[in-house]
Parts: sequence; structure tokens; C-alpha cells
Amino acid sequence: MLEKSFVPADHENALYDAWEKSGAFRAHPDQPGEPFSIMFPPPNVTGTLHLGHSLNFVLQDMLIRWKRQEGFNVLWQPGTDHAGIATQMVVERALDKEGTSRTALGREGFLERVWDWKQEYGGTIVKQLRKLGASADWERERFTMDDGLSRAVRKVFVTLYNEGLIYRDRRLVNWDPKFRSAISDLEVENHETKGSMWYIRYPLEDGRTITVATTRPETMLGDVAVAVHPEDERYADMIGKTVILPLTGRRIPVVADLHSDPEKGTGAVKITPAHDFNDFEVGKRHNLPAPTVLDETACLWIEEIRPELRDVEGLASVAFVESLNGLSREEGRKQVVAELERLEWLEKIEPHKLQVPHAERGGAIVEPRLTLQWYCDAKTLSGPAVEAVESGKIAFEPRQWENTFHAWMRDIQPWCISRQLWWGHRIPAWYGAGGKVYVAENEQDAQAQAGEGVSLTQDEDVLDTWFSSALWPFTTLGWPDRTEELARYYPTSVLVTGFDIIFFWVARMMMMGLHFMDDVPFRTVLIHGLVRDEKGQKMSKSKGNGLDPLDLVAEFGADATRLAICAGTGPGRDIKLGRKRVEEHRAFVTKLWNAARFLEMNGAKPTEGFDPASVKSALGRWILTEANDAITEAGRALSVYRFDEYANCCYRFVWSRFCDWFVEFSKPVFAAENEETAELRAVSAHVLGLILRLMQPVIPFVTATLWKELGYPGAFEEIRWPEIMTVPQADEARAELDWVIRLIGDVRTVRSEMNIPPSQKAPLLLRDAAPENLERAKTWAEAIGRMARVSDVGVVGEDAPRNAAQLVLDEATVFIPLEGLIDLDAERARLAKEITRIEGEILKVTRKLDNADFVARAKLEVVEENRERLATFQSDLERLKAALGRLA
Repeated sequence: MLEKSFVPADHENALYDAWEKSGAFRAHPDQPGEPFSIMFPPPNVTGTLHLGHSLNFVLQDMLIRWKRQEGFNVLWQPGTDHAGIATQMVVERALDKEGTSRTALGREGFLERVWDWKQEYGGTIVKQLRKLGASADWERERFTMDDGLSRAVRKVFVTLYNEGLIYRDRRLVNWDPKFRSAISDLEVENHETKGSMWYIRYPLEDGRTITVATTRPETMLGDVAVAVHPEDERYADMIGKTVILPLTGRRIPVVADLHSDPEKGTGAVKITPAHDFNDFEVGKRHNLPAPTVLDETACLWIEEIRPELRDVEGLASVAFVESLNGLSREEGRKQVVAELERLEWLEKIEPHKLQVPHAERGGAIVEPRLTLQWYCDAKTLSGPAVEAVESGKIAFEPRQWENTFHAWMRDIQPWCISRQLWWGHRIPAWYGAGGKVYVAENEQDAQAQAGEGVSLTQDEDVLDTWFSSALWPFTTLGWPDRTEELARYYPTSVLVTGFDIIFFWVARMMMMGLHFMDDVPFRTVLIHGLVRDEKGQKMSKSKGNGLDPLDLVAEFGADATRLAICAGTGPGRDIKLGRKRVEEHRAFVTKLWNAARFLEMNGAKPTEGFDPASVKSALGRWILTEANDAITEAGRALSVYRFDEYANCCYRFVWSRFCDWFVEFSKPVFAAENEETAELRAVSAHVLGLILRLMQPVIPFVTATLWKELGYPGAFEEIRWPEIMTVPQADEARAELDWVIRLIGDVRTVRSEMNIPPSQKAPLLLRDAAPENLERAKTWAEAIGRMARVSDVGVVGEDAPRNAAQLVLDEATVFIPLEGLIDLDAERARLAKEITRIEGEILKVTRKLDNADFVARAKLEVVEENRERLATFQSDLERLKAALGRLA
């Protein structure tokens, strides 16, 4: 006997443990079935589950569970990423609390501590994903630094190096001065900051001056030119002339370059190639030097400019510049500005808003820095990836993300793959005398290249985390070995990911997969949006609107959390999610449980050999037909990744058609004991079983519990997706029940609009109804009376009854006499007053939305909220006017 209510916590852990122990999630490459595979976007080993993860992994799990049901040979490959900078930061913080440091431990000692940390804490997110119901093949779990993947990474590096696609170069990178490492663009966040724009006069040798505007006066020590637009008449005769750089006394040229914008600042810009990405490109175009004036900690460093420093009276002082050496960039800026002001070369200072880059992890202000790094020729590797998308070998869902992909690929730059960290894949390059480099998969091979007796030192740097992640789809399957898994599951079927890493991860997997496997890494890239709060705002700690998915699971259950995510996930759009949404979907789980319990109490149970084609009753044939529609619609929605449509179709069928109508219609039949009763019990049990199979991908825990407790045959984790049934006279049954449902629904609407108390029953009079509909009204009189609060159903001629509400149902006019049920005059007055109020609300909201200034200035979610309010008011107005019209 089912418990009175479903308590998720009483079932979830035990069910999941049983599934895992039974091998329900295991992939079997040696068994038949069309392969279907998905790779985890490997979460950081430092990570804990957040709502973004929950969205991503729920969608993957639904596809995986559905494909298992369809009989595919399924692999959901799990794993985690070593997350170089994030993990190193976590461990360094722990060491700091202990009063020690990475450098004090030394490289080997520090790496031991990181591995210890990984063993103790690194599996947190994997455990949390189990709480969510993720049905991955955990026995195949991989880690981007396990032995097999490390071997693959070294092989890829060496191969690309030998092909000339990996090389060393001196270029600008994003530099984190706290970690003293290059970082990727994805690890940089721009914060709008209130700053200043300093206008500095630079003297020309002919006695004139040219004013430049800058937000970084401290980097002027590294200036190598002043650039002006070639068509800017103000400076035409200065092009080619020489400027004396204030403070340093160095001579630098005035160059013409399109980078200078005559409309911004003064139209003249200082060029500091070692400390600005745009300036670096200008420097290359004009063959300018690129001296560095900030060290790896972002302190002023004058070593490279020292030889060119000279004293110039009233303009430059070697002693002053020397005094700046070692100062922080902030302090150096103050000193530089003060000296410029003292020497009267500072023209003015204006407030200025600017975007300041910060390291995502650690928060340090990021510096563009000119360093010698390892690079990968992404431009060459990108060609086959672009062709794969253009030819349709890889499809983006939604398709518009292909435009984003192509936009990034058109402007692709060399990929900086080295990081100045200790945690990660150490670059397999060794240096001998004179800095000669030997690239090999191990030290023995490098030594063989160098020759006996040559002393070698391995490169200190490690590879960018995205480098090993780019190999994930094939290295997790055993590459470079030609494994059974690689042959069976590569290319993978679908990649589920967010739009923010299309370039950083998705594109790079395409490049590497095509280069090393000669095939795409996945057929479809499914892009989902962000999770926002119920008002559409981005979740953040500062706003206090964040939600912990594990808290939602603990309070409402994994099924309700999953269903809320599924129902809100449209193609590529952001999902609004809050506690209220999850609570609403818990109500659905409760509704399903209560319906199952009611059926069980009324003797409905699985019937061996039940044949839908043998069902005689209209009610039975109708619900089976509705089930067929739901199966078709749900399968179609999942096949095109419309998770919201899948959830909504299941919701409509289960809540409305099955619970609200079928179960209600069945009550008098269950109360009797005859042939129809036995048939309807078998039908209800069969349809409930279909529902459990239909919804297993999204609410696996409650469906599995009901399957077992109600005695359905076979292991739930092995059940197949429901198939379309043969239902005799399906159209006739649908027409009959749909007419009855519409009649009851319309009468309910009228009663609600008229404020007729539920205790007051009213007669129902039909005029001009077809004979078959009169017969339907007679057949279903009990249900109509009980569910529509109707005292009796009759027929009326041409003379319509006075003071009756009326509605039209197909060819018939339906009258509900109201005399004696309500005060008709009072009801007319109430409706008129409410109509006036709603019209006033519509006018207020319309004025707001017609105000272009409001639409332009208000937050997007506020504008959207007002549009939703207007739509609601307009719907209410239409309903109220219809109600008043019925009383006219």
C-alpha cells in the first residue's frame, strides 16, 4: 500500500545506490544498439554544485535516460577538470593559514599537497551530482590529470610541435600579477570603475607640444611613439616629427595610424606596446620597440628603459625615474602625475569611467604583459572546424549560435597555452646549453635528442587548462590507444554547454578532434542559457537572490527541482527559477502520487496481457488516445531539444487529462462492480505505467518508486520508452469526451464569472443541440452534474429563459438560469465596477509602455513585467465583458 505522501528523502538515496550497484548506468561497448554518447563538460575539481551546473547536467541526464529507454547503447562519460589556477589558489590559501607557502614547500612538496587536497575534497561536486540523480557511468570517471590523459596531452603537444603548430613567441598576454601567470580571456572580468583621464603635453623638438589623453600615466615610461590619425588635419605636419618623452628624455616619433580616433580625447594617443593590446598591434605595424616597464608583480621596473634615460632641464630627470623603480603601479601613478604637475606638463585631469580587467579568481587587476610564452597556431587548426559547421557535420542548437562561433573564428588569434603555475600538465620541453629546446614525451627521449652528457632542464610552466580539456572527447575514451570505447562512442552525439565557452572550449575541441581523430568530436552542440531569479535578474551574492540547488533538493526533492529546470528551459534562452517555481512542480509530483494512490485504493493494478485494442468503453479509449498524443508529442519535443515543450506536454496530460478528467470520470465506475469497472481498472493501471515511463527522464525517483510499489513488471531502469497503441474508434471516443469536457469547463467558467456559490446547483438547458450531443449529455449526466454543479440537464425551445447566462457550444446554445441563485442587479454593478477598474489599470500601463524614455531607461525585467501585466489586464477585461454580456 502506498504511503499517504511521497517524501523524497525517504527514497532518493536508497534508489540511487540500488541503481548504481545494479550497473544500470554502465556503458557496454561490446553490446548491440546504436551508440549515443555525451561527455561531461568536466566541472572544476574545486567546484561545488550551483544552479548553472544543475541546468546543464539535468538536461544531459534527461537525454541519456530517454535514449536508454529507446534502446540505444548509451555512454554518459563523467569526469572533472584539474582547473589549474583555481585549484592552486585553493591550496595556497590553505597553506597561508598554516603559515607556510608554495615556495617554502618547493615544487614537489607543493604538488604532493595538491594531490592530497584533491583526494580529500576533489570529489564534492561528483557526490552532489548523484543527489540530483545524474545517471553517469561513474566507473569510467576520468580526471584531466590522470595518467592516461597526461600521456595523451604530452603526445598531442609533441605532435603539434613537430608539425610546426606549437611554437614559442614573445607577445602580449593577460597577466595576473598576484599569481604571476598568464591567464585566458575567460578568466578576466571587466568592472566599470570611476577613474581619471590625464591630459599630458609632450614637447616636439621644434618647440610645439602635442597633448595625449591617457588613463595609465605610469606606463608612459614605456612609450615608444605618439600616434595620430593620418587624416587628422590638426596633426598632419607633425607626422614624422620627434617628441621628447617627459620624465625620461627619450626621443620618440609621431606616427600616422588608423588606431587613433580623432573623435576621442585629443585625437593623439601614446603608444606603449608592452602594456596595451592595441598599442602592441600599432607597434608591430610601425616596427617599434616594446620595452617593459612593469614587472611580474605589476611594480614599476625600469631596467629595459634605463640605457635611454637622460636629464633634460625642466623636462626629465634620471634620478626621478630611478626613484620609481619597485613602486606599485598605483603608487607609481601618483608619483608620475605629481612630477608632471610640478614640471607643468600636466594639462588637465577629467573624471572618466573605464572598464578595468580583473582576474576572475583572486580579483587582482590584470595587466597586459609582454612575455615569452608557448603558443598554438589556432588559425590553422580552425579551418577544418569552420568547414565542419558550414557543411552541417556539426550543428548548433539553436542555430543562431553558429553566427557567434563564426564571429569568434574569423578573428582567431594565436592561442597562448603556457601558464606560470605549478599545478597542471608540465610542458614537455627541455632546455640545454644556450637555451636550445628539446620537445619530447619524456625526459629520456629529450635526452636522446640532446645527446649524452648534455644537461637538461624542463620548462617550469604548465599548460593552459583548456588545452587538456580540448582533448576530452577522445582522450577519455582511451586515445592514443585504439580502444573499443573510442571506436564505439566517438564522435559523441551531443555536447550540452553554455554559450560563454563556445570559443574557449567548444571550438578547441572541434580543432583537436578533427586534427587527431579526423572526425568531429560531436554531432550537435546544444547551447543553453543562464539561470536567473524569478524576476529575470542575474543571481549574485550581493543581491542575495542566489539559490543552492542542494537546498532545493533537500526541501522539495530532486524530482521537483529537475522538473522546474526542465519546464523553464526553452531553446537557448535564460531560465527563470526560484523557490516558488520548484514548489509548484513539487505539487505536480504530489498530484501524480495522489492519483496513483487513489487508483491503487480502487483496485487498479497492472494486468498481464492487457490489450489496448480490446477496450470497449469510450472513457478508456479516450484516455488511451490522449496517451498516444502525449507519447508522440513528448518524443518529438525531446528529439528537437525542446525540454520546455516536453515538460508542458507531460504536465497537461498528467495533471489535466489524466488526474482532473479521467480519474474524476472514473469515480462512479470504480464505485460499481461490473465488466466496465474491471476494464477501467486495467486501463488506468496501464496508462499510469505509460506515464511513469514517459516521465522517467525528468522525475526518475518518484516514477521508480511508484513502478516498484505498484507492482509493475521488470526493473524500472530497464523499461522502454512507451510505444503508440492501437485504439479502436479513437476519433469517436475523443469527440464524445472532448464535448463533455468542454461543456463542463464552460459551465465552470460561467459560474466563476457570475460568482455563483459552489453550494448552489443550477439547471442546464440546451437549445438546437444535435441528437448525438443530447445523447452525450444524457450518458454523462452524472459527471456533468457532479463536476459542473448542475442540478439537471434539459432542452429548451425558441423562447430563451429570462435572466439566464448563456454560452455557445458548437451548434448548441446553453442556458444557465440564474433567477434565485444570485442578485442579478448587484452582479451587473459588480462587473461594471471591475471593468472600469481594469480599464484604468490598462490605461496606466499603456502610458508607461508608450513612453519611449521609460522603455529605454528602465531595466529590461521591469519593462517585461509591465508587458506581462498589460496582457493579464487585457485578458481579464475580455473575460469580464463577456460575463456582463451574458447578463444583458
